[in-house]
Amino acid sequence: MIESFINYLEHEKRSSTHTVMAYRQDLEQALAFVSQSFSLDSLESCSHGELRAWVIDLVEQGFSQTTVNRKLATLRAFYKFLMRSKLIAKDPTYKLKSLKTPKKLPEFLQETTISDILKTDVYAPTFEGQRDRMVLEFLYLTGVRLSELTSLKWKDIRLAEEQVKVLGKRQKERIIPLTKSLQQHLVRYKQKVEERFSAPEADTPFILSNTGGKAYSMLIYRIVRQYLDLFAQTTKRSPHLLRHTFATHLLNKGADLNAVKDLLGHANLAATQIYTHNSMEKLKAVFDQAHPKA
Repeated sequence: MIESFINYLEHEKRSSTHTVMAYRQDLEQALAFVSQSFSLDSLESCSHGELRAWVIDLVEQGFSQTTVNRKLATLRAFYKFLMRSKLIAKDPTYKLKSLKTPKKLPEFLQETTISDILKTDVYAPTFEGQRDRMVLEFLYLTGVRLSELTSLKWKDIRLAEEQVKVLGKRQKERIIPLTKSLQQHLVRYKQKVEERFSAPEADTPFILSNTGGKAYSMLIYRIVRQYLDLFAQTTKRSPHLLRHTFATHLLNKGADLNAVKDLLGHANLAATQIYTHNSMEKLKAVFDQAHPKA
């Protein structure tokens, strides 16, 4: 039934090639284990005990909690498919619990680092230079996701209203205000677009590649890494780091948590609250330094 499940992923769920490959590998690995350890010839024959033994074996082999939990998610999806297809009467993953993973605080850049990254003399006065600066500045000053940035069109940039309309996850729209400095650079960037190509139309992609097409994700990654390598001392060099920085800086300056949630496009406060830990670390540092009894 593994092949039937894979066909379902490919043709009905339209899962990516990478996802399908990962699911296949996980299921084949599980099947190999129960075949060798319990002489079972299919995953449909497995009970809770056999699957739990596989999880224990993965842990003993040194797989990380994240990897084990991903494999568990594969099993749950597979048995859900079997249940829906009425091929099994009971889901053997029902009592399998995910492993606890240590919570990692999101990394962020210091304000001085951001100031260095956005210095005007770092960027060439060419289309590429001003486009690169727009990428860094827009990610930091709006907190948009990478996919949201590459999907933006010029009609979404509302300079007269000093705001941008962003289409986020689950096709949910949100409005983000544009700072004065970002508005000024938007005008300069648009001039470079016109000089290099032509005046952008309403449906023209906002961030363009060197040839005038829609900027692809890896181009944005390369731009961000190029400039973060010059100034940042963090281990991460991704566009999402600037989103983390946007949220953390707002909260450090006393922004309302609900307002930050709306700006980020989070569905609930739980996803936003992780940034308060970074703010709390700053408060603790101030307390330790300033309070006479600290």
